[in-house]
Amino acid sequence: MSLKYNQIIDEIKLRLTNGSLIAGSKLPSVRQLSEQFSCSKNTVIKAYEELGKEHLIYSVPKSGYFVVKEFQQKTDHYDVIDFLSAGPDQNVMPYIDFQHCMNQAIEQYKGELFTYSDQQGLYSLRLQLVKYLQNLQVFTQPERIVIASGSQQVLHLLISMPFPNGKNKILLEQPTYFGFLESIHLQKAKALAIELSMDGIDLDRLENMFRNNEIKFFYVIPRFHNPLGHSYTNKEKKKIVELAEKYDVYIVEDDFLGDLDLNTKSDPFFSFDPTGRVIYIKSFSKIFLPGLRMAGVVLPSSMLNSFLRYKFSTDFNSSALSQGALEIYLKSGMFDRHLKKIKKVYHRKMQILQEACELLLPDYTSFTKPTSGFYLSITLPKNVTAKQVVLMLNEQHVFVDDASRMFLPEYKKENLLRLCISQVDESQIKVGVERLAKCIALLNSRKNRIILNNYFRF
Repeated sequence: MSLKYNQIIDEIKLRLTNGSLIAGSKLPSVRQLSEQFSCSKNTVIKAYEELGKEHLIYSVPKSGYFVVKEFQQKTDHYDVIDFLSAGPDQNVMPYIDFQHCMNQAIEQYKGELFTYSDQQGLYSLRLQLVKYLQNLQVFTQPERIVIASGSQQVLHLLISMPFPNGKNKILLEQPTYFGFLESIHLQKAKALAIELSMDGIDLDRLENMFRNNEIKFFYVIPRFHNPLGHSYTNKEKKKIVELAEKYDVYIVEDDFLGDLDLNTKSDPFFSFDPTGRVIYIKSFSKIFLPGLRMAGVVLPSSMLNSFLRYKFSTDFNSSALSQGALEIYLKSGMFDRHLKKIKKVYHRKMQILQEACELLLPDYTSFTKPTSGFYLSITLPKNVTAKQVVLMLNEQHVFVDDASRMFLPEYKKENLLRLCISQVDESQIKVGVERLAKCIALLNSRKNRIILNNYFRF
């Protein structure tokens, strides 16, 4: 029976893939398939039930079985190498596991999930987050955690709301996360910047900026920075927290990739903060399921009511169904197993990318060397712009990111590329870097010829 059962499932999936069955199509009757495969009707019914569990077909009493959706045809017309997309690797996203958690959440909480819920977030989820955050050296209480609809919402609200220090300027790293810059721009917030490299920031300059400017908060990405891949040392974090305390500046810590850190001795800024000076944000978008739109933020008690008022004005409360499912996912141990898996995947991809860059990139370029995470940046020679490289590579179906959009206008650099390893296949990484290297070399030689021609013309 097992062989026939699998044959029926494979046959239906083949028809869904080749387009002979499309959404709304009626499937062959149970009797027809039992005759075709010389098996019992029960075998056909069990095969159909399995396809129903995968949400590919559904039954209508007394009418038969119908197609919910056909498989998407794979478009492999081009050899696409994607260093641009920054979502999680599609091959490690735990769809089936989380589907079980969604179903269990509906069963467990029922009406609770489909009505207005606690503005601060489900208390049971906040309890699970307290336990989970301990693994990241963030020790707090559920009363200080607010569940939000992604870290972008948290950042947008923090920009707009007043802080206890009464200050109104925001300090940020350059370059930095584009979504934060977009919120700064849309809200016309006053922003200052400090340059960041893989060597860190100039701490003397930071102290000078803290001392002489009305800085409300300093926005930092502590580990596997976007777009550089930089991570602060514990010594740097401790010093920055001390300076923030000295000059009454808050730190907003966006630790969205902290789970990928293989260094067990690396701590967040929050762990060096005894006074409530650090606001800690933990998103689940990059390491888990972006469409879930879930993040937790740990706030000082003095800011909690103000934050909730601002959040209430945007969405009242974040999706209770997503919260209930996430609570079960954390509590069951599924999330821990998922993290162990993705740590290995992203670390391996990053190592392959760095080895390819070391081997293939021209000597007149430089690249960052993160230990893991999603991002690595390449600095091009000054006579070659990132935009030129992006356009030329697009023609070869290699996609990379022009990082100029990750700077404030007065700090903009036109020669920085960002490569993201999260969705590119391991087997494509070296090929992609090889094409990138040839593109840079070609553009550089063209520019040099133009410069020489202009020089000898005069």
